[in-house]
Amino acid sequence: MSNAHLCAIGVMAKAPQAGRSKTRLCPPLTPEQAAALSAGFLRDVTENIATAAQLAPIQGLIAHAPAGSEPLFGGHLAAGTGFVLADGAIDAPSGVVGFGRCLLHAIQGMFDAGFGAACVLNSDSPTLPTAYLARAASILLSGGDRVVLGPAEDGGYYLLGMTAPHARLFANIAWSTDTVAAATRARIAALGLEVVELPPWYDVDEAAALDRLTEELANPGDGFAAPATAEVLRRIGLGMVRNAA
Repeated sequence: MSNAHLCAIGVMAKAPQAGRSKTRLCPPLTPEQAAALSAGFLRDVTENIATAAQLAPIQGLIAHAPAGSEPLFGGHLAAGTGFVLADGAIDAPSGVVGFGRCLLHAIQGMFDAGFGAACVLNSDSPTLPTAYLARAASILLSGGDRVVLGPAEDGGYYLLGMTAPHARLFANIAWSTDTVAAATRARIAALGLEVVELPPWYDVDEAAALDRLTEELANPGDGFAAPATAEVLRRIGLGMVRNAA
């Protein structure tokens, strides 16, 4: 069956492993706690995509590295989640380096699989509103060569979607800085592409954002409920961890 009617959403993710997952949250968390939280994030992000797929034609994927690491995600993903390799081992234009090569690899892999549109999504926003994912897919599948940008509050982006693999969107970007979204907007403009922006959201990649997440889950708003993340935080006893830090 053709995938042309579907928007693929690939979550840029590492398998949850102590000492390799969410290391910027150590401290206040231990490596084992950070890995458990990473697993909770993966479950909730992929369940969120599966929920969005009830509202728009979406296929959720894990954009992973290295090759062969798929079994390490076992038990941590929503049913029906697929995989696409994103280790950056591809031919890429000049200036597409580092994380940009991994993003481009994921995007190219999704288009090579015949999807009508493709998005890369971070794995650090477990409470991202489901409606944002459904809207991104609907916009991209509505026809025309366009880009959807989901800006993060820290200056990066949580989602970037497109209807064709525009490699230049990943060239000469200073990754992991607060200029990523602005540089991407400038690149979109230089390519003459239409862009639709989603509302901003936040990443959970440092202690202050972890506190914000804990508060959000205690006082739910419009975001995804993130039950797996909430359960991990309950098991960790986050309040005790933060007070001891």
